[in-house]
Amino acid sequence: MVSIAALDSIELKVFLEAIFLKYGYDFRNYSTASIKRRIRQRMNMAGVAHLAEMQHKVLHDKGFFHTLLLDLSVNVTEMFRDPSFYQAIRKTVIPILKTYPFIKIWHAGCSTGEEVYSMAILLKEEGLLDKSLIYATDFNDVVLMKAREGIYPNERIKDYTYNYQKAGGKRPFSEYYTSRYDAAIMDKSLKKNIVFSNHNLATDSVFGEMHLVMCRNVLIYFDRELQDKAIGLFNDSLVRSGILCLGSKESLRFSKHNGIFKELLAQEKIYQKKPRRDGKG
Repeated sequence: MVSIAALDSIELKVFLEAIFLKYGYDFRNYSTASIKRRIRQRMNMAGVAHLAEMQHKVLHDKGFFHTLLLDLSVNVTEMFRDPSFYQAIRKTVIPILKTYPFIKIWHAGCSTGEEVYSMAILLKEEGLLDKSLIYATDFNDVVLMKAREGIYPNERIKDYTYNYQKAGGKRPFSEYYTSRYDAAIMDKSLKKNIVFSNHNLATDSVFGEMHLVMCRNVLIYFDRELQDKAIGLFNDSLVRSGILCLGSKESLRFSKHNGIFKELLAQEKIYQKKPRRDGKG
């Protein structure tokens, strides 16, 4: 077994730098504790005792790297995760979105897509889906493919249905998917206004003119520097008075961008971009 302490800080920096130079994926500013834990798990599973050996394997075996990439990509998600959050979106954010003739939403770090489809369902029930475009992004092509497919295990549907009902769902949840064998396939009408795309918050640029940015439970895996970079990216991507939604354990309180946003619903971590003093944004 490899202990976290065994992953020397200098060796870890060299390892992450090597991944960046070889593959372009930047984990250098991810939370050290989280990244160490995930690398240690893969080392134990691969029977690798030393990080130098791990580095050699990652640099010379692309298949192994993509296995590690799945480890480093945090994909814990579910439909209507935190139902009270979606209740708040329906009650407070939807009335704001209804003031726009067309709505653009960026779901950053969408993982396997469950929360993207949750938003599409909510928009459909509020009569907004046909005039909305959702950009769903992640840096991991494997999870993006799963999100595009919109196929989820039937055993999860009971939990998803419960979440949907708690979130204020207006219809039978079964209207939004088709059961086939042991899987639930999301309805095609939900997919037509979703664009799935590869985007890396650590290295890529803005998505411009968004009315709503969702990035929930992603920033907790970044260090302070990368958190600030991502929040700056969201700010630059949002229209005047645009909405930013973070996860339940995330906050703008210690960010250098804190003054750019006001708390719209503090408990649900929903923020609104303040107009600039010069009136331009």
